Amino acid sequence: MFIDVAKIHVKAGKGGDGIVAWRREKYEPAGGPYGGDGGNGGSIILKADEGIRTLMDFRYKRSYTGQNGEDGRTKKQFGKAGEDIILKVPVGTLVKDANTEGVIVDLKEKDQIFVIARGGRGGRGNAKFATATRQAPGFAEPGTKGQERDITLELKLLADVGLIGFPNVGKSTILSIVSAAKPKIANYHFTTLKPNLGVVRVGEEKSFVIADIPGLIEGAHQGAGLGHDFLRHIERTRVLVHVLDTSGSEGRDPVEDFYKINEELGQYNIKLIDKPQIIVANKMDILGAEEGLAKIKKEFEPKGYKIYPVSAATSGGIDELKYAIWDLLSNTEIIYETFDEQFMHEEDIDTSIIVKKEDGNYIVEGAFIERLLGSTYFDDVDSLRYFQDMLRKKGVIDELKELGIQEYESVFICGYEFEFFD
Repeated sequence: MFIDVAKIHVKAGKGGDGIVAWRREKYEPAGGPYGGDGGNGGSIILKADEGIRTLMDFRYKRSYTGQNGEDGRTKKQFGKAGEDIILKVPVGTLVKDANTEGVIVDLKEKDQIFVIARGGRGGRGNAKFATATRQAPGFAEPGTKGQERDITLELKLLADVGLIGFPNVGKSTILSIVSAAKPKIANYHFTTLKPNLGVVRVGEEKSFVIADIPGLIEGAHQGAGLGHDFLRHIERTRVLVHVLDTSGSEGRDPVEDFYKINEELGQYNIKLIDKPQIIVANKMDILGAEEGLAKIKKEFEPKGYKIYPVSAATSGGIDELKYAIWDLLSNTEIIYETFDEQFMHEEDIDTSIIVKKEDGNYIVEGAFIERLLGSTYFDDVDSLRYFQDMLRKKGVIDELKELGIQEYESVFICGYEFEFFD
């Protein structure tokens, strides 16, 4: 598991200006104000999409600007609203303010949406300002600016694809070719002492995470060669890519290797045997590989396995392998699991809230409140309302009342002074 991070700039569109216009028609000599309102600016919207697996696309484009609203028109016609921009992000993306590092939203549900930058409001035309005493207003309202902010997208990634096989069959080399990962590679066993992960981009909004799972040897299910640690990572993958040394350069039989590795998987967790698995016949550039490939095909093609001959040394066959993995992933159901503490190796998020009265002062503090405060824009009505609603939902208002706070008294929230209103 590793953290995929992208920092981007989002700027919503400006609202269109209202206009000053007058009704000028043949049979309306005393025509009144006729100016229409400007259209609202386009917003920047984040949407959690389970078809998106990584944040790689945001490394190619880092700035997003919403469309401005059109100015109002005569005959009280509204200007056209600017189009919203919808940015698709993976389910589980944490969105932070890049300046304060405060958490804005956790997009943890499929199709969840969040307006990260709201478009500016269109200005009112002079027709909206007409009253009984002001029948000919000669002014209109300009549109307001859209919200603009720098945000950080953060995603905890687990591998979609696990590269499995005996040590020194070329897994790390394959990983380095298909992704931007830079694993340590050498011609001896146990080069890799922890899973190396990389992101593979197939096309726009098409990418996946691949991991070189090291240390699989006979006895791994009993802990040999750090087996339990590595097998735990395999449990979280959706697809397995089994790399075999087709040339037999290590003096081993690739067919026997396949069965031995799968036996270790089954001994650890029988469900691992049911994971979709394709075979990579590696080292096709070495003398004797053709004979090995023929043997592998004879053994496994009748059993329904897809076999992809490649040479990690020359990159031969790598593109075909990459697209084959993507096709397999696209047809494999995503299963969301609850990660155990041993696997996550993360500190629990502190959600405690402290409400107290000291020396006559009412004080609210805690990690959760600090994050909430840091992600609130107090000049934005929706953001402020969300802040107030969260204080109420978390019981902060009730606790302050129990401590005896009265209307208009001060309450200090993480060092900032607020006036209390119920």
